Amino acid sequence: MPVVRSCRLCSQGSRPWQVALCGTRARLHGDDPAAQLVRFVTVGVISSLVYFGLFLLLRPFGIQLANLTGAVVSSVLANELHRRLTFHAEGRIGWWTAQWEGGGLAAAGLVATATALALLEPVVSDAWWAQLLLIAAVTGAVGSLRFVVLRLWVFSTHARRTTTRHEPEPA
Repeated sequence: MPVVRSCRLCSQGSRPWQVALCGTRARLHGDDPAAQLVRFVTVGVISSLVYFGLFLLLRPFGIQLANLTGAVVSSVLANELHRRLTFHAEGRIGWWTAQWEGGGLAAAGLVATATALALLEPVVSDAWWAQLLLIAAVTGAVGSLRFVVLRLWVFSTHARRTTTRHEPEPA
């Protein structure tokens, strides 16, 4: 069980809402599954906004190109944020390893969204909002599985992951 640290305000006998806020902040910085899930969802929202922005920007060049670009850029961002923030694995897992292994999971998500867009194109046609809803639904489903795999394999604290790999950080 991780040690929950209190902040300066809590140690001075502050109001109950301040104590609750400090306790919540400390719990969210923990390494328990619930805290990791909250951080995972937060990173997912951020990377999804990047994905959606790129998708909408590049839609005039074709939905598959827009999907590919959005997926690649948002996945690289998400993998790094998950490595550093969600799973606190910066000291255990190198940048390249996180991108390679997390990227494999992202590739499965890309295949799922590309397939959904291709199969449902007659239904959603050129409605940008319908395309975004479709992508959101597919990435949400894939994201649930992705959390479990990232937590148990890619960023695991298991013995095979306890040594720091000397990998060059990207320039």
